[in-house]
Amino acid sequence: MPLSARVPGIFAKSGLGSGLCLAVLAVPLLVDIRVATAAGPAPFLAHQAAYDLSLKTSRRSPSIEAAEGRIVYNFSGSECEGYTTDFRQVSRLNTGEGRTVVSDLRSSSWEEGKGSSFRFRIETRMNNENSSSVDGAAERTANGIVIKLKQPQTKTFTIDKATVFPTEQVHRILDAARAGKSILELSVYDGSDNGEKIYNTLTVIGQPIPGERAPSHPDVGSGNEALKSLARWPVTVSYYDRAAKSGTGEQTPVYAMSFELYENGVSRALTLDYNDFVITGAMSKFDVKTTKPCK
Repeated sequence: MPLSARVPGIFAKSGLGSGLCLAVLAVPLLVDIRVATAAGPAPFLAHQAAYDLSLKTSRRSPSIEAAEGRIVYNFSGSECEGYTTDFRQVSRLNTGEGRTVVSDLRSSSWEEGKGSSFRFRIETRMNNENSSSVDGAAERTANGIVIKLKQPQTKTFTIDKATVFPTEQVHRILDAARAGKSILELSVYDGSDNGEKIYNTLTVIGQPIPGERAPSHPDVGSGNEALKSLARWPVTVSYYDRAAKSGTGEQTPVYAMSFELYENGVSRALTLDYNDFVITGAMSKFDVKTTKPCK
């Protein structure tokens, strides 16, 4: 699942959450990952996964009394033809004050196999109204990354060439994990919010979990042949608004997500932290899809 979670943007518009200005791709982290073996990098695992959402913790006052929803994530492609992700998240929040907010986010993206270009389209809807769209493309050049937006308004601008796209972000996280590193800092562009935002990210990587160690809370993927023998890492990625300023010198992340990341790029045991409340995502469906190998 690509790393960026754009659900926060929906909740911010509804008045839920504080400073949540992402839109939800984050879950581009469910699969955009390359892995290496002794023979060299292995291809991503093409698959469809679904995650059932529920409320873990509410920190705001008045509190959110209940949350439910589902993420459906489709990933396909290869390094030679690029990677395509289709993502949908539907969430329902009950504030306990007789108010229910239903958010529906859909995103489609394509990223060139080596991270040289990125196309994206994101649509969000709240309570079956207030629809908004972001549509654009990014191209890496020698002098920077050129962003061309079609929606919400036509605009062209350039960002720092050190910034990475979602698939490359996860690629680097997995490289760092295999190298035994525990901290990784990256600037990331995923088209979220209004298509103009850049996020500074801090990734914390835990010790590898061997494949023979079964999860303490198994899900539908735990016994799958594509997953059960693979090592995995506990990972937490925090997103910071690069444009925001803090008077204290410390900045609170606008969003954070934790998960266990398998060697083949599949993620399980999601935790989505929006500061005011925390949602968990348990894998409820997992299907492997066929991918044509690069020639």
